[in-house]
Amino acid sequence: MKLYYSPGTCAIGIHILLEEIGAPYDAIKVDFAARAQYEAPYVAKNPKSKVPALERADGTVLTEYQAISVWLGLTHADKHLIPPDAERHARMLETMDYIVATLHMQAWQRFWRPGNFIANEAEHPALKARGLEMLAKGFALLDAKLAGKDWVVGDYSLADPALFFVSWWAARNTRQELPSHIAAHYARMNARPAVQRALKAEGF
Repeated sequence: MKLYYSPGTCAIGIHILLEEIGAPYDAIKVDFAARAQYEAPYVAKNPKSKVPALERADGTVLTEYQAISVWLGLTHADKHLIPPDAERHARMLETMDYIVATLHMQAWQRFWRPGNFIANEAEHPALKARGLEMLAKGFALLDAKLAGKDWVVGDYSLADPALFFVSWWAARNTRQELPSHIAAHYARMNARPAVQRALKAEGF
C-alpha cells in the first residue's frame, strides 16, 4: 500500500491506523507548500487534490478519511479496530462523521481558510473566531461522551485517531486547552507507539 499524505494534515490519522495495523506500506509526501496536490502526477492518483489517499495493491486508490479508515479496519479484522456490536459500531461512525464533517471541514476551515467562506478580508477575524467557538462546542460535546472511558467507544477503534488529529491541531497550532477527558485521551494517544512512529515519520 501507499499512503499519500501531507505533514500535519488529517492524514496523520490514517498514518496512525497503518502503524497500528502493522501492514507494510510506503508513505509518500505530497508537498502542499509547493502545491503538488494540483500537479499532474498527484491529480492522476487523486483528482480531488486532497489527502489522505491510499493506493492499494491492485493499483486502485481510495480517498476520504472515513472510507479509508473503514476499509483498513475491515481488511485487518484481527486488529479489532471496528466494534463487533451494532451500537458501538454506529457510535464510532457517528463520532468520526462529526469530527471530519463538522470539526474539521466547518470549524477548522473557518479558522484556517476564512477566504473559502467570505471574500471580504475585513470579515475574516470574525469568521476565525466563529471557527474557534464551533471547536469549543464540539470538544465539549465529545468530552462529555468520553467521561468514564479511555477510548471513544470503550475499546480502541477507528474513531480514536480521528479524535487525535483534531485534538493535536488544537494543542499544537492554537495552544487551546483541551477539556479534561479529551486531554486525557490525547495523552493516551501520544503514549501509543503507533502514534509516536507516525508523528516521527511525518517530521514531528
